[in-house]
Amino acid sequence: MEETYLLNVEGVRKKILHGGQGELPKFQDGSKITFHFQTLKDNFERTVIDDSREAGMPMEIIVGKMFKIEIWETLLCSMRTGEVAEFWCDAIHTGMYALVSKGMRRIAEGRDPLEGQKHRCGMGNMFDYHSTGYDDLDELQRTPQPLIFIMELFRVEEPSAYKRDTWAMSKEEKLAAVPVLHSEGNRLVLQKDFQRAAEKYQEAVICLRNLQAKEKPWEEGWLKLESLVTPLVLNYCQCQLELGEYYEVLEHTTELLQKHNDNAKAYFKRAKAHAAVWNEKEAREDFHRVAHLDPAMAAAVKKELKLLGERMRKKHVEDRKRYQGLFQAGAQQSPPAVLSCGPAVSPPSTGNSERREVAVARAHLKQSKRGTWGLKGEHILGLGRSLLRN
Repeated sequence: MEETYLLNVEGVRKKILHGGQGELPKFQDGSKITFHFQTLKDNFERTVIDDSREAGMPMEIIVGKMFKIEIWETLLCSMRTGEVAEFWCDAIHTGMYALVSKGMRRIAEGRDPLEGQKHRCGMGNMFDYHSTGYDDLDELQRTPQPLIFIMELFRVEEPSAYKRDTWAMSKEEKLAAVPVLHSEGNRLVLQKDFQRAAEKYQEAVICLRNLQAKEKPWEEGWLKLESLVTPLVLNYCQCQLELGEYYEVLEHTTELLQKHNDNAKAYFKRAKAHAAVWNEKEAREDFHRVAHLDPAMAAAVKKELKLLGERMRKKHVEDRKRYQGLFQAGAQQSPPAVLSCGPAVSPPSTGNSERREVAVARAHLKQSKRGTWGLKGEHILGLGRSLLRN
């Protein structure tokens, strides 16, 4: 088809490669556009820079959410469902492509797209770094140039037709979502579905933390949001206790207590997590703080301290038996003792103690890999999409 200027936009030409179906979709703020794209250099070889099909998943953008390559929204809004079109875009529209592509590539590689990025506008981040980590993108960053985008539009969903990701919600939508998520989490707890309940509480906390980031700490707006965050964090930690994620509980209760050092429930949950990983001293200290802060919880504390004492006594008996057997076996197999000035050598570990050490090491490793509020897995894509906005 003959090339034409698109909607009188300067520096853009469109060529339809395959016609779409039906009328032009209704694009409105909040509509989600799903599409595949291929980016090529405007050279004789038409060198391919990126291809979303090779990454294994289509691209999504939300209309009106200030996508960093603003021209893409314009291009897509000219297409029908099922249409494949080629767009030539002058350098005035492609200056941000290197930064956007860097984020998309990191998502495809399973990495954090925001790693090492300072909180500033996209153009500021462009000038802050000498390298994107990709040679072809570094070249585009040094010498902005026209690019060719081949796009295939799959579908356009109205704002009410899909579940909005946290990053795509407005302030009002986030505030409205929090009590719904809280209620859903409570319902799942009653069903003993602690994993899904924790996810609901976590999503609600993320909504509120995003809103808090725009408030000045400890002022009225921030404190109001914090009052909503605290019970959600405690519910989340209770789910993690049920799931055996004790180091997760230690991380989040400690973070909460740094802000609210008089929260008896946070101390209680942290004490139970300490007890579960054999931190007897820390567990007792936290249980005693609970009784001091909230006398109404004294009975629960007394019960937990009794259980802790029984568990520790049982552990000490098992340890004595194990080491007694170890020394007896060593005495039967060892040659006569010889005085030595060398360093003392600790007895070898038994299988049980080795397994315990491995389990604790794995738990520490798992805990060290966590970021605040588990921004991983299901949230990495949301982070990436956030990156692709101003």
